[in-house]
Amino acid sequence: MPECDYCGESFADEDAYLDHLAAGHEGELGRIDRQRVADRDPSDGGGLSLGPVVLVGLLVLAGGLVVWVTFFMGGSDGPSGDGPREIPDDPLLADAESFPSEGADHVSSGSDIDYERIPPLSGPHYLQSASPGFYEETPALGNLVHSLEHGYIVVYYDPDALTPEARADLENLTSTYTERRQAVIAAPHPEDNPDAAYVLTAWQVRQDMDEYDPETVRAFLDAFRGRGPENPVR
Repeated sequence: MPECDYCGESFADEDAYLDHLAAGHEGELGRIDRQRVADRDPSDGGGLSLGPVVLVGLLVLAGGLVVWVTFFMGGSDGPSGDGPREIPDDPLLADAESFPSEGADHVSSGSDIDYERIPPLSGPHYLQSASPGFYEETPALGNLVHSLEHGYIVVYYDPDALTPEARADLENLTSTYTERRQAVIAAPHPEDNPDAAYVLTAWQVRQDMDEYDPETVRAFLDAFRGRGPENPVR
């Protein structure tokens, strides 16, 4: 069941959700939501009238112009395309890697998604995002990718390597950073015997750590938290 990222209201299906976005949050929509509203078929039974469709189309064009100017003139800290993201010149982020986007399409909850990388850094995802917090069991990857799209940081840990100090720090971070589009999630790595004890992830970016380093984690959060592709807020 889709939940509105702007007000928290729930809807029976995505058509009803898109109607709500167009009618109730027109001026707040991020680039991807504007595109989703503009691309929907107005003849599917719950569509928009011609006026809103035209208006949304104009908003999309305006948003596209902003993205074009941002990309070529340089003025945004959020991802601005499908190519790899820029990594800040920070010694603590020397091991961070950026990868091309695998897309950002919505798919039905429970659908099988074949991600190119595990843990995933982008790609198709479910309609519902994962909530902030420290998890003992890994949420569905389709929900976690939706959280990355919003600007969350997801820290994956190997349960067999998790130290008491690392756990305490992650619990503190996940309870401190709970703001919409700026939150932190910590969850077990989805693979058995992962290559690294800890994997920091943001949209299109990951950094592996064999040992937990609080300063590196905070540098990663400072660089990428709140800067997902949907609606960067930092």
